[in-house]
Amino acid sequence: MSEIDSGNTAWMLAAAALVLFMTPGLAFFYGGLTRNKNVLATIMQSFITIGVVAVLWVLVGYSLAFGPDQGLGLIGNFDYIGLKDVGPEPIANGVPHLLFMAFQMMFAIITPALITGAFAERAKFGPFLVFTALWSLLVYVPIAHWVFATDGWLSAFSSNPDAPDIGLNSLDFAGGLAIHVNAGVAAIAAVLVFGKRKGYGSMAMEPHDITMVVLGAAILWFGWFGFNAGSAVGATGQAVYAFVNTNIAAATAALVWTLISWRMGGKPSVVGAASGAVAGLVAVTPASGYVEPMSALLIGAGAGVFCYLAVRARARLGFDDSLDVVGVHGVGGAWGAIATGIFAAAAVSGLPYAEGVIEGEWSRLTDSLIGIAAIGAYSFVVTFGLLKGLDLLVGIRVSEEEEELGLDVTQHGERAYTLDESGVPLAPGPVLPAPPVTYTPSAAPSGGR
Repeated sequence: MSEIDSGNTAWMLAAAALVLFMTPGLAFFYGGLTRNKNVLATIMQSFITIGVVAVLWVLVGYSLAFGPDQGLGLIGNFDYIGLKDVGPEPIANGVPHLLFMAFQMMFAIITPALITGAFAERAKFGPFLVFTALWSLLVYVPIAHWVFATDGWLSAFSSNPDAPDIGLNSLDFAGGLAIHVNAGVAAIAAVLVFGKRKGYGSMAMEPHDITMVVLGAAILWFGWFGFNAGSAVGATGQAVYAFVNTNIAAATAALVWTLISWRMGGKPSVVGAASGAVAGLVAVTPASGYVEPMSALLIGAGAGVFCYLAVRARARLGFDDSLDVVGVHGVGGAWGAIATGIFAAAAVSGLPYAEGVIEGEWSRLTDSLIGIAAIGAYSFVVTFGLLKGLDLLVGIRVSEEEEELGLDVTQHGERAYTLDESGVPLAPGPVLPAPPVTYTPSAAPSGGR
């Protein structure tokens, strides 16, 4: 048995922690974008996802995602159920198997959390928990096997040393397809099932705390170094490329989005700068360990343009994707996958078949397009079915009365901010008492509508 590499292991421990830190960062990013009556509920949706997915991942999710392939590259098996035979023995680059499992757990956690931005301010908490559990097992786990696992049908890695490039090779270094395209398309299905927020298009729904948005974006940016560079599974030269490319793409996209919003709207948007940075991070995710830094700059610039235009188009169409999951993650992830097929260079990854159109290899681009189409179709159909089924069974959307009062009080019995602590008595009326509070809906319909 090979020995544990202390340097690679130390880096992967740090990278796993960085990726987990991204989910609270996402909670702040999303929470700041909502109205103040829904901020706790929005943060809770990301935070509690850590609990739901972590438990499922160690029980069965990791085994199905990364267990030996059961044929056709579709799903793993139960060899690792309950983390059976997953211990400190080293695997790739001398990194313990248990640590690799933990690193992948953090990816499994943040993916369903991304979707919550699409139905922010209108979801019942109980059905949301059920949806998160089912979606993780039925959507994320199979797609993770397709893309990341050895012998997955979209994976760039094969267990056959004589044919490492057999079949399709959708180059996805850290999750542009498996995470961002997956979550972005699932968000489309979620918006279609949930419908628009009450008053959408006729009343202001501005972010309640843009400082929180910028803080969340900064935490995401910081954590993304673990997300991308950690996907090299070691402190390697490829990890350095991924680290540098991550920063270049995010910085470029933030700048480009700011300049476009300044030109189009007359003022340089702070929310736009934060959203642009996230769009750049999303777009470089599949490419980070496969492309040169100047290509990462072009990928970031493209993300700034394409994601900005997608968000503008969403607004014009009246599509109530509350926090622009589709425009930032769906479009950004798709552009990143396509760009990887264009700019990939074997000199970065060391894989002779990891070359894109610029290097004369068109098949990597077609592989990326197949990956986008297959993952998008599967994610949409299963997500739509899950949400529609839950809606028919228990109702997934809060009543209009609950939506008007806000999810913080009606779903959690708490308020994010109490502004009445000066001792001034409050007149009777619509002002709710400070937590804990008991809310009783008045004859809300069973379907929540």
